[in-house]
Amino acid sequence: MIKYLNMVNVGPSPEMELEFGKRLNLITGDNGLGKSFLLDIAWWALTRRWPAEINTALTAGKKALPNTYEEEAKISFSFTSKTKEERYDSSYLRKEQAWTGRPGRPANPGLVLYAMSDGSFSVWDPHRNYWRTQDGIDIQDRLPAYVFNPGQVWDGLPGKGNTWLCNGLILDWAGWQKERGEPFSHLKEVLEVLSPSERELLAPGELTRISIDESRDIPTIRMPYQQDVPVVHASSGIRRIIALAYLLVWAWEEHKQAAKQLGETATSQIIFLIDEIESHLHPSWQRRIVPALLHVMTKLNAGTNVQLITATHSPLIMTSVEPLFDSEQDAWFDLDFEKRKVVLRRREFEKHGDAATWLISEAFDLKSGRSIEYENLVEEAAALLENPNPLKKEITSMNQKLIQALSPKDDFLFRWRTICNKKGLME
Repeated sequence: MIKYLNMVNVGPSPEMELEFGKRLNLITGDNGLGKSFLLDIAWWALTRRWPAEINTALTAGKKALPNTYEEEAKISFSFTSKTKEERYDSSYLRKEQAWTGRPGRPANPGLVLYAMSDGSFSVWDPHRNYWRTQDGIDIQDRLPAYVFNPGQVWDGLPGKGNTWLCNGLILDWAGWQKERGEPFSHLKEVLEVLSPSERELLAPGELTRISIDESRDIPTIRMPYQQDVPVVHASSGIRRIIALAYLLVWAWEEHKQAAKQLGETATSQIIFLIDEIESHLHPSWQRRIVPALLHVMTKLNAGTNVQLITATHSPLIMTSVEPLFDSEQDAWFDLDFEKRKVVLRRREFEKHGDAATWLISEAFDLKSGRSIEYENLVEEAAALLENPNPLKKEITSMNQKLIQALSPKDDFLFRWRTICNKKGLME
């Protein structure tokens, strides 16, 4: 697992440092402060390759560059294994336009999955994406990683010449379903774990054809209303989940095959990097996705350790982890913009109970969960209460505005009425 990451003169801040939890890691912060950047750096540290260098069709996952060439840019990171911790230090060489460091493959022994917010995916496998070192120089024997743009997840990842590195979700799913073997069983189990609720379980339907001009058998998802919807016509949220489920099963099945051919054992750990984990997901799904991902590998291989590093904008995600967050193995990192600088902090995780309270926490820094207009109205009402001698007509007018704007169950409306009655301001 990745344990430590430090960046100097690279990214949105002069220096950023993270000491990761061995299980769950949450990254919050406003847009543009570096959440996706931190995930890109973590992927690079784990695999030593930038996603967009491997697949130039990607718009994200580009190589990180120094903030300024006047100072040295460095990236340091470390991994933990069963026996020891290994540390790496890399510097940016301006002339070569490359990050260098200790040669050799990463010490990380597990599978790495990186789900980007635009639907791109990257997979790194210690048995298939390896290389050797000769005379201090890395010799790339195998593909550095499997990097899919959004379309390639579904239609396949081409290799050199007429080869295919991956058949893609549509062909693989259909093939697995026809064979009714272990991969299809695993796919069904993973889809069930990643479902939004017990009443809305994701399950494969019957294969179908969607056009006389489309020769492929298209997988379907059986909806709660008992209709089979072709996966290519599913909603954005369902497509994101089934893509994640497919790539997890595909990566695991291919990893097992490679281990068998090499005479090695299958890995006992997997690292998920997920940008905007809540992307396209309904609130009911947002409350389940993190616990589901932490446990999904048990359906493929019992006893597998999972490390999840995810960026989120969702207060429901933060609420959902309250019952399971353990400060000894989990961490929360928050990015803020202060005094014209980006600041990264590892914050103490405090339970807030509900999504509305998380909105006004350090994670999201809002004054309230109300609309801006109603938030301003509440501030005006609060200021009016602080006036030692407010006019009754002002109180009456504000009371009418509050009744029209706020829910009868709103906490502020209750406090407003209580204070006004105590002060004799309302008839």
